[in-house]
Amino acid sequence: MSRELPPASPRRGGARNVPAVSSTGDTDGFAVAVVREDGAWKCSLLAQELLDDLDGLLTALRRVSTGAVFGLVAVDDEFFVVVRPVPGGAGLLLSDATAALDYDIAADVLDLLHVPTPDDDEADDDPWPEGDLAVLADFGVSEQEMQLIVDEDDLYPDEQLAMIAERCGFGEQFSAVLDKV
Repeated sequence: MSRELPPASPRRGGARNVPAVSSTGDTDGFAVAVVREDGAWKCSLLAQELLDDLDGLLTALRRVSTGAVFGLVAVDDEFFVVVRPVPGGAGLLLSDATAALDYDIAADVLDLLHVPTPDDDEADDDPWPEGDLAVLADFGVSEQEMQLIVDEDDLYPDEQLAMIAERCGFGEQFSAVLDKV
């Protein structure tokens, strides 16, 4: 799904402590840029501040490479986002739509997808994904596989993203970057 980016929303939140890239933001987690160039995968850690800033994340990813690039973001051990810049917008997947009640980046993903933010009553429901489950299909993760990964609620978001990395073929590079966090 490709959409134009709306302005950022003023939400923030926090949950379980996860190692962070820096201590300047209130949100813990990580953002990793993934690039495929000349048949090789490269992963690099992005700034902690991007965990609250979808527009900034898209800008940072576009600066990493003009080719095949996407971001894998884990926030507060609560949810993950896959962000893939495309001309004029972004391919997006949010693992838990209810996270938009508490987190800027999740609310911004829903805004960009033109999906209403869940109300407080829905927050008590089981989480559900929003966005393009086939966002990484051309890299080896089909829509069905992505749905299975998202539905695996016994795993933390970093573990779900590690599964995605393995299926795409950059599991070692992804793990090496996370070892630095």
